[in-house]
Amino acid sequence: MAVVSWKEILLLTGLVVGCYWNSVSCGFVFDDVSAILDNKDLRPSTPLHNLFLNDFWGTPMAEERSHKSYRPLTVLTFRLNYLFSELTAASYHLLNVVLHAVVCVLFLRVCRLFLDKTSSLVAALLFAVHPIHTEAVTGVVGRAELLSSIFLLAAFLAYTKSTGPDHSIVWTPIALTVVLVAAATLCKEQGITVVGICCVHEVFVAQGFTLPLLLDTLRQVLQGKDGFPYAVLQTLLKLIVLIISTLLLVIIRVQVIQSQLPVFTRFDNPAAVSTTPTRQLTFNYLLPVNAWLLLNPSELCCDWTMGTIPLVDSVLDLRNLATLVFYTFLGLLAYHSLRYRHSSAKTVIMALSLIVLPFIPASNLFFPVGFVVAERVLYVPSMGFCVLVAHGFKIVSHKVQLKKISWLMIGVLLTTHAVKTFNRNWDWESEYTLFTSALKVNKNNAKLWNNVGHALENQNNYAMALRYFLQATRVQPDDIGAHMNVGRTYKNLNKSKEAEDAYLVAKSLMPQVIPGKKYATRVAPNHLNVYINLANLIRANDSRLEEADQLYRQAISMRPDFKQAYISRGELLLKMNKLTEARDAYLRALELDRTNADLWYNLAIVNIEMKDPSEALKNFNHALELNPRHKLALFNSALLMQESGEPKFWPEANRRFLTYVEEEPNDANGYFNLGMLAMDANENVAAERWMRKAIALQAGFRSALFNLALLYSQSKREIDALPVLDELLHHHPEHIKGLILKGDILMNHKKDTQGAKVCFERILRMDPTNVQGKHNLCVVYFEERDLPRAERCLEETLALAPNEEYVRRHLHIVRSKMAAMSAAGQPLSSAEGASMPAKEEKPPQRVKEAAEEAAEGKEEGRGADAVGKGAEDEKNARKSSAEKPRAEGVDQSESLDSSQSEKRTKGKSTKEINDIEEKRAAALKRLEEIERILSGD
Repeated sequence: MAVVSWKEILLLTGLVVGCYWNSVSCGFVFDDVSAILDNKDLRPSTPLHNLFLNDFWGTPMAEERSHKSYRPLTVLTFRLNYLFSELTAASYHLLNVVLHAVVCVLFLRVCRLFLDKTSSLVAALLFAVHPIHTEAVTGVVGRAELLSSIFLLAAFLAYTKSTGPDHSIVWTPIALTVVLVAAATLCKEQGITVVGICCVHEVFVAQGFTLPLLLDTLRQVLQGKDGFPYAVLQTLLKLIVLIISTLLLVIIRVQVIQSQLPVFTRFDNPAAVSTTPTRQLTFNYLLPVNAWLLLNPSELCCDWTMGTIPLVDSVLDLRNLATLVFYTFLGLLAYHSLRYRHSSAKTVIMALSLIVLPFIPASNLFFPVGFVVAERVLYVPSMGFCVLVAHGFKIVSHKVQLKKISWLMIGVLLTTHAVKTFNRNWDWESEYTLFTSALKVNKNNAKLWNNVGHALENQNNYAMALRYFLQATRVQPDDIGAHMNVGRTYKNLNKSKEAEDAYLVAKSLMPQVIPGKKYATRVAPNHLNVYINLANLIRANDSRLEEADQLYRQAISMRPDFKQAYISRGELLLKMNKLTEARDAYLRALELDRTNADLWYNLAIVNIEMKDPSEALKNFNHALELNPRHKLALFNSALLMQESGEPKFWPEANRRFLTYVEEEPNDANGYFNLGMLAMDANENVAAERWMRKAIALQAGFRSALFNLALLYSQSKREIDALPVLDELLHHHPEHIKGLILKGDILMNHKKDTQGAKVCFERILRMDPTNVQGKHNLCVVYFEERDLPRAERCLEETLALAPNEEYVRRHLHIVRSKMAAMSAAGQPLSSAEGASMPAKEEKPPQRVKEAAEEAAEGKEEGRGADAVGKGAEDEKNARKSSAEKPRAEGVDQSESLDSSQSEKRTKGKSTKEINDIEEKRAAALKRLEEIERILSGD
């Protein structure tokens, strides 16, 4: 076997780079979204062993909705990409280009086994530039083909070394072959077909059998005329080892998929659900269609499902002639290669084995697959095609009169293919360019119209997207997903009535519910989202909540394992205040998927509503174990720890808030709660820093402004508090606690009685029954030495709050003072008593009560009655999140709608109540001291 030179390696690599360098600028499109962007198995937080439990798309193999594509080694390479560059698409595409270059070099080495140096290089060059490979190379998910091909070719090369110079068996290459076959199969299922290629090579190339000779040898052995020749025994032994190894791999593979084939719909592969003879005629017609794509890759399409290729429903269909021609040509090649022993026959038989055997799993002939035609599955079969072309070139070029023209033709072929490949890569730049290019080839595929609509929808161009979705319903009127897309788009355009009508059309296309009957094999999981979407739409109307619940239950009755229905129903039941049922819905969903962090999070929200904070914290922690950077779980669990009032929780709450602000650096609420934690811990410098950060991010942040002012007041920096309070009252002029605190500071620290009076009067204009504002205004009158007015004011206050003992005592003190002054002949008003010594009349501590009451306002922004980042900005919302399947007919906005919870409210904890009572007791104690001072006067 000729060794591949460095010059040839550089030539192939340069050609691959020249054809595919523009693919590096492409994004994640089509299946890349599910396999890369939505696949949790790529994230470092996902345990590595999950790769061997889930399918290619991250769905557990045990689930019925799993695609059953078991390719853990391919997913492992995606995970390595993510480790180095996260979701930067360029690195994924670059690795695909490198892998394609490796395949080309290995393919050249394989060709050297049965082609001369020149023709084998021609085969490798043609393979490097063939446009049919753009889907496998430029599409990131095509990496499964690339990796599987590398191991497939390596396994074949290893097997060719299994015969020693003395024709003995060399077991090390055979053992290596088995390992490489297993690796190829773990990259993509068709890798196992290399065993068949090895068998063909062993029998017809290595041992030199022709089909007549092989049949004659078997006949003689069966008749007992001769024993087994030693060479034949060796061949049988090697093949038996390969076949047994293959059977073991097949058994393991069947165990992995739990003896279940994936469920496909007629939209994925219409012929698969057709009757005889339509099914057989169509599937056989697909063989010449694939052969034509190899011969003339001028019109390539990323999606050949649905109505792309009309069914062949009659033997009189002219397309059957193409099938007949294909089988005739294939039969002639097989006859030629199996009848003769010369090198040309061996080359052809190996080319046919490379074409036929790897294609069998995708051919639909033995079992249905989820597509009609897929260009990427022609990656390995194209190797055999390239060998045939190169072999034909070799034959023609050896004829002197045709040598120049053969070189010219192969040069033109390589050039045109390279240009076509380069241009085709641009189609994969974005989903919009990919699917619009596909529509140029085929306008009868509703899925393509839908996908262009999705691309426009992602650009928020809903009006244009609606046109494509409506066209999809015209091309395929019974396409449930298309009607769902129409409904969702109408919803995004705020046309609820039209959206509901579209969803009802989609729902009418679903099979009718029969009680007790499971529809798992009849209904595509994505189509069941029509019930979820319709329920999410109508639940916005509080009078239709029961109707929405009925839709969720209908979806569950059709598929008891439909996890999303339980999630959405749990949200609805929470809204309906049916907490026990909501909890049960989430627990049922967790039985189906205990690795879903969002489910644990939503269950924690239900626990909070059920006044079970300890259980809520446990479930928040479950969510964070599965996803340590789950933003909502981080925030709300930290909030729960903070609200508990237990200092032992504060360090962990602080850590979670810090992690949250790393994830959401522009969310002022995270910094505000860090500030509140610092205030609790008496870390005033840190508290001030966090509050300032929150205010900088959210101008007019009510709770942050008030608590920062309160922090300054408690730190004896009352003057610094005044500009903060002014900013608060500028944005929220009706903030009563802010007015009380400002009045307190003006009265006691600025000696600005008039300013304080303005604050308290503003309170009473907004709320004439506000006892605290009224009482503090009475204090201002006393401070102004207007005792009659202070008396009247306190009488009015007592009428508002007859059970407030401190008001009654203060009124008694004022009256006693008035009586004493009258007996002494002193005037009772400030005008008459201007010469009265300030020392005797001034009660400097009186308005302190305002500050003490405001101190309870520290609870504002995180306390009992202010839970929710809403109109008042008092606190961050407890948010609820749900799973978001990317599926035809459902987008992320639908899933989000299904999981947004109402703003939660939570009662005061025992610890909070005790704190408030202690503050009240301290305030009353100070009032008693004030009374003693006044009585002493």
